[in-house]
Amino acid sequence: MRYRQASSPNPVLIIIIVNVVVYIATLVEPGLVRELGLYAGSNFLNHPWGIFTSLFVHGGLWHILANMLTFFFFGSTLSNIIGSRRMLIIYFLGGLIGGAFFVLLAPSLYMAVGASGAIFALGGALAVLRPKLPVMIFPIPAPMPLWVAIIVTFLVLSFLPGVAWQAHLGGLLSGAAMGYLVLKRKF
Repeated sequence: MRYRQASSPNPVLIIIIVNVVVYIATLVEPGLVRELGLYAGSNFLNHPWGIFTSLFVHGGLWHILANMLTFFFFGSTLSNIIGSRRMLIIYFLGGLIGGAFFVLLAPSLYMAVGASGAIFALGGALAVLRPKLPVMIFPIPAPMPLWVAIIVTFLVLSFLPGVAWQAHLGGLLSGAAMGYLVLKRKF
């Protein structure tokens, strides 16, 4: 008699589904964005859960599409290299550190939503582990090394109004550090 071993659920798809469900919930109840968002400065103390919940809230259709598409590729690639458990640690820890950078560096009147800090953490880890991996960035028609794509994307997004560059920076730096620890077999 043969038994089939059940495969474990794909954490990348689970996180994408949770993000989509939360996005739909914020369309139905827009006040959830303010309730689940991450507030900068001293306003953080009134909504401390936002450092985690903001990772699942997005500010529009293009925001969630760009983040989840990038997360799918980065999360799947990193999972294949280091395993799902370590990928999830980098994702969530990078998102929390990115959130802490936002809380500490952004003006107190600001609020952030989105998984970009966590996604930049994955990108930072990948850039350390596979810097020459060729990637394409829309609309550039030629492949470039991953590390170049990560830096260019960070710089371009940092100059757009309304972008929480502080969270991107915190995620990128923490992800690169965790990627280095993986490389040195200390994580």
